[in-house]
Amino acid sequence: MAGEITNSREIVVPARTRVWLAPVGTAAPADAAVEMPAGWKSVGLTTEDSLKFKEEPNFESVKSAQTDFPSRTFQTSDAATLEVDLQQWSGTNFTSVFGGGTITEIASATEGKAKHFRFTPPPIGGRSEIAAVIEVIDGAKAYRYIFPRTMQMEGVETELQKSKEAVLPLRLAVQGGDNSDAWYLLTNDPAFAPAA
Repeated sequence: MAGEITNSREIVVPARTRVWLAPVGTAAPADAAVEMPAGWKSVGLTTEDSLKFKEEPNFESVKSAQTDFPSRTFQTSDAATLEVDLQQWSGTNFTSVFGGGTITEIASATEGKAKHFRFTPPPIGGRSEIAAVIEVIDGAKAYRYIFPRTMQMEGVETELQKSKEAVLPLRLAVQGGDNSDAWYLLTNDPAFAPAA
């Protein structure tokens, strides 16, 4: 309806969410619904309420004797983070959570048994960047947050309890670039159409 201010169809309920990771430089999806391009891997199952995207601009204020309020406020920097707890343990998820590292096959002490592998975390200064996509589905509406460069910049705390699953905490800080967007959103939601 023309001039409609309240519209319940513009409420988003993230019925399904997915997180995808890829090496930096992997082609991003062209729109919100196209199949993910080659090179992207889903992190798989995540905990129900852990997925968060946070954008935090930082500001400084100029104070003046003639007013109790700032005379001028200006933005000094920007920051954004992506957080999610991964339920699936895999080599890709493990190296993503620890900011890189290496996985090698090792000789098994028991002949004829399953293969064994060794994970070694990255050394100081050896963390690697990764591209990420958050996918949000609400019925026919689809949204994709695209992050061309991110880096795991927090420590890893994994609770190993008998009574619940052990999750891998993925905490990615968005990185900027000279000639590219640090992050952007793709959607097929008609509510985003520019005003005529």
